[in-house]
Amino acid sequence: MQSCMTENTILVPPEWAPQKAIWTAWPADPDEWNDDLEAPRRDVAAMVHALSEGTKVWLLVNGGEAEASARAAVGSTVQVVSAKYGDIWLRDTGPIFAKTPEGPVALRFKTNSWGGKYDLPDDATVGDDIARYAGKPIRRFDFVLEGGAIEHDGQGTVLTTRQTLLNPNRNGWSQEDAEAALKRAFGTVKIIWIDDGLMNDHTDGHIDNIARFVGPSRVVCQSPADADDPNAETLDQIPRTLERTKDATGRELEVVRIPSVGLYRNALGEISPASHMNFIIGNGVVVVPVYDTPTQDSAIKTLQAVFPDRKVIGVSSRGLLGCDTAGGGSFHCITQQEPL
Repeated sequence: MQSCMTENTILVPPEWAPQKAIWTAWPADPDEWNDDLEAPRRDVAAMVHALSEGTKVWLLVNGGEAEASARAAVGSTVQVVSAKYGDIWLRDTGPIFAKTPEGPVALRFKTNSWGGKYDLPDDATVGDDIARYAGKPIRRFDFVLEGGAIEHDGQGTVLTTRQTLLNPNRNGWSQEDAEAALKRAFGTVKIIWIDDGLMNDHTDGHIDNIARFVGPSRVVCQSPADADDPNAETLDQIPRTLERTKDATGRELEVVRIPSVGLYRNALGEISPASHMNFIIGNGVVVVPVYDTPTQDSAIKTLQAVFPDRKVIGVSSRGLLGCDTAGGGSFHCITQQEPL
């Protein structure tokens, strides 16, 4: 069953649809990275090189030093443009590109710094700059929403977590409030609710770390790596939820599981929300975050079977994951796709 656009429809194409570009940003503020910009920049550069084989990449830079270092690292493989931003988490601070009967638009939502935790200058406005560079008119909504909190299948189904969307530190929504808001913003027909995200996730449990649409009525999630996996209970509950629900078209979901990263501690010994699920899909490629752990080869192999027409590449994301208040995410968190 194909999606049908009516005069009131807003359609967010699925991530695997053909893309005009992918937007990302260069780490620029040493205070946000424990005075170590080298590690996250290395990860971003590797991601950009992998994506640019088949996708146009727009790379935002904030300041002269950031621009010089970005150009030295990625050369002419991407379009480098200047913008102000607090940090690089464009999945949440950038626009969500969508289609309407009148043409493409950039959907803009309020940001409250992930529940007031990371209040950075220019994070509230960088989405407008991206929309301007992309040449897309802005459609604004009066509630807080981060792009990493929702997953679209392009046919009216959204995946999300109660931990994020119903968190009192966002909009103070009931589940009914949230469903009404998503229907208004995206024309959502069916919302599939997962309870919780990963332990110590800075975002309060974003869905893009735990479950992703990878095709019509097809979802990838994770299985515990071993007995020490700190997220074992959460990861085992997700497929049980998915397998007893249907999408907006009435189809049962096919659930594919890949092994999780497992117990991962950062440089300070903290349990970190490392996840192979935070991959970014580009034209002809899927870039998967890896952390030099025993399960990564199996995760990549399974995802290659999920995406037989794309090259699945594992790229280190240890620098992006960071420690303490620095980092906390990966490749999906720092990107936003612009569909054709």
